[in-house]
Amino acid sequence: MINGGKLLLEGDRARYLGRVLRLAIGDEVSLFNGEGPEWSATIGAMTKSTATLHIGESHEAKTESSLKIHLVQGISRGERMDFVVQKATELGVKRISPVLTEYGVVKLDAARAEKRRDHWQSVAANACEQSGRTRVPLIDAPMSLKDWFGNKPTEVDAELILTPGATTSLASMAAPQTKVCVLTGPEGGFSHTEYEDAEVTGFSPVSLGPRVLRTETAAVAALTVMQSLWGDLK
Repeated sequence: MINGGKLLLEGDRARYLGRVLRLAIGDEVSLFNGEGPEWSATIGAMTKSTATLHIGESHEAKTESSLKIHLVQGISRGERMDFVVQKATELGVKRISPVLTEYGVVKLDAARAEKRRDHWQSVAANACEQSGRTRVPLIDAPMSLKDWFGNKPTEVDAELILTPGATTSLASMAAPQTKVCVLTGPEGGFSHTEYEDAEVTGFSPVSLGPRVLRTETAAVAALTVMQSLWGDLK
C-alpha cells in the first residue's frame, strides 16, 4: 500500500464494510498488510460488491506486545484448535507451531497438513482484524513434536512445558528478557516419553494450578498469565 494511493476491495471484504459494519462513503477505516504498519483510509466509493478506499498516512500501531511468545500447541480437533489460534492471536502471540503428539487424536498427511495450516493462518488474520493487531502471527507447518524438538529455535529466554502437578508456577519464575516458548498438549496430554524429551531439550515444567485444564483452556490461561506477569497486560 502507498500513502495517497487507492485500494479496491471486492467480494466478501467489500460487503463486510457495507452490510456488516454499515459504513458509507466518507467513513474512515484502518488498513494493515500483516507486517506492521497501519494506514488510515477513507471510503471513496461503494457498490454492492466493491469499495474504493483512499489511503492516507501510515503509522506504527501500538498493539504488539514487547514479550515475544512462541506457542507450541499439540494439535486438537477442529473448533478447539481454531479457538486456540484465535485467542492466542488476540493475546499477542508471535508464532504458533502446531505439533502432532503421541496421544493426539488428529492425524494429518502432507496435503491435509498444508490445508490446515492455511486455515489456521486465515483464523489468525481474522483475529488480527477483530483485535486491532497489525502483525499476523506466523503459523508453522504441522510436524511431529519429535521433529520439532530437533529443529526448535535456540534464541529463547525461557522454555516452558505445561505439566499437571509441576511444583513451579509461572508467577514464581524470573521474567524472561523478551522471548518465551511455551509447550501445551492436545486433548490427551503428553506421553511420558514426550515429557522426557522436553526436559532433555531444555524445557522446564510449570503448573497452572491444582486443576487439570482442557487443552484450549490451558493455552489461553498460560498466555494470559504470561502477558499479565511479563507482557502488556501487567
